[in-house]
Amino acid sequence: MRMPDIIAKKRDGERLSESEIRWFIDGYTKDSIPDYQVSALLMAIYFQGMTQEEASVLTRAMAESGEQLDLSSIEGIKVDKHSTGGVGDKTTLILAPLVAALGIPVAKMSGRGLGHTGGTIDKLEAFTGFQTEISQKKFIELVNTHKLALAGQSGNLTPADKKLYSLRDVTATVNSTPLIASSVMSKKIAAGADAIVLDVKAGSGAFMSTVEEAAELAESMVGIGKSLNRRTMALITNMDQPLGRMIGNTLEVKESLDVLRGEGPEDIYELSVLLAAHMAVLGGKVTEPEEGRRLIEDAIRSGAALEKMREFIGNQGGDPTMVDRPDLLKEAEYKIEVKATSTGYVRKMETELIGRAAMWLGAGRSTKTDTIDHSVGIELKKKVGEKVEMGEPLAVLHSNTLQPTEAKKLVEEAYSLTGQPVEKPELVHGTIY
Repeated sequence: MRMPDIIAKKRDGERLSESEIRWFIDGYTKDSIPDYQVSALLMAIYFQGMTQEEASVLTRAMAESGEQLDLSSIEGIKVDKHSTGGVGDKTTLILAPLVAALGIPVAKMSGRGLGHTGGTIDKLEAFTGFQTEISQKKFIELVNTHKLALAGQSGNLTPADKKLYSLRDVTATVNSTPLIASSVMSKKIAAGADAIVLDVKAGSGAFMSTVEEAAELAESMVGIGKSLNRRTMALITNMDQPLGRMIGNTLEVKESLDVLRGEGPEDIYELSVLLAAHMAVLGGKVTEPEEGRRLIEDAIRSGAALEKMREFIGNQGGDPTMVDRPDLLKEAEYKIEVKATSTGYVRKMETELIGRAAMWLGAGRSTKTDTIDHSVGIELKKKVGEKVEMGEPLAVLHSNTLQPTEAKKLVEEAYSLTGQPVEKPELVHGTIY
C-alpha cells in the first residue's frame, strides 16, 4: 500500500477499507509513515468525514496499537463512564462508589487533568495518602472483592491515539466528529470495559458548543461502542454553566461527598443519579432507568454509597476519616468575594471564563509538568436564573494569593445580569441508546 493513494481516496470522498486503516495506524505508530502524510489524511477526514464502519475500524485499530487490559477475571459486567469534560464536572467521584454500592463492578482507569481543573486522579489525591499506582493484580483483586478500584492510565494505552491527537492539535483537525469519537472510544475499549455510559456536553463550557454537534458526536460514539460489542448509551447534557457550585480539586471532593450524603446542588445530584441509573441498566442490575434510580437513591439514603466511598479511599491508601471530616481536607488561605455591581437575575454565564479563572488560581495545568494546588478554586454563589442584589456575592475565590486580580476579573466578565426573571436551563437535552 501507498500512503498517497490512501490520502487521495479519502480526499475524493471514498471509503477506506479495513486493511488500509489498519496499515496506516500500524505504520504511524511505528514511525514508518511521516507526520506530513498523516496530516494530509487527517485534513481529508476532517472535510470528507467517515462512515460508521470506518470509524469503528479506526477505533479498534487504535485500541490494539498498544496495551489492552484484560479484565475477564473480574466477575460481572464492568461498566465505565466517560464525560467529554466541562467546568465543575466531578461526577466520576460520585458515580464510582454509587454504582459499586449496588454490586456492579467499577474498574476505572483515569488520568490527570490538563486544563482548567484537575482530572479524577488529581481530585482523589486531595485525600492524604491515596494511591493510584497499583499493580494490575491488585486492581483486579480490589474490584472482585470490593467492586471498585481506580488506577492511573497505562503509559502504553492507545499510543496511536496519543500520536494522532498531538498531530490533530497542531493541524486544526481536532474538531472532527469521527476523529473525536474514535479517540474517546479507543481508550475505553483498550481499558477493558464491557459497557460504557457517555456524558456528552453541549454549551459554552463544552467542546461541542451546540446540542446538534453534541448529538452527532454521541450517536457516533454509541454506534462505535455497539459495533464493537460494548453496551453503550449517551446522555447529552448542558454545559452552558458549571456543574454544581464548586470548581477546584478539594472543593469538588467536598461537593461530591455532599451528594453521596443526599445533599449538594440540585444539578450535580440529579445528573449523578441519572448517570448511575443508566449504568445500573447497562450493568444488568435493572432493566429500566427508573428502577435503577430507585436503587441508587436507596443507596444514598441508607448510607451504603458513603460507606463504599470510605472503603474505596481506605483500600487505596487514603485516609477514610476525611470522608466524614471534609474539614481535614486542605483549604486555601484566602476567601475573596466577587460582588454584583447591580441588582437582577443571572441571565448567562460564560463557563469557559470561569474555568480560566480557576486555572489562574492554580486549580489546573497548562502543561503536563505543572503542579496543581488542590486547595484553590471557585465557589459559585449564583447561577443562571437566580436573583442577586447589588453588593451580594456572585462567587467566592478560594485563593492562596491575597489579590487574585486576573481571576476576579474573569469571574466578573463571566456573569451577565438582566432585570427580567430567567428560567433555569434544562440539564439534559437528550438520551441515545
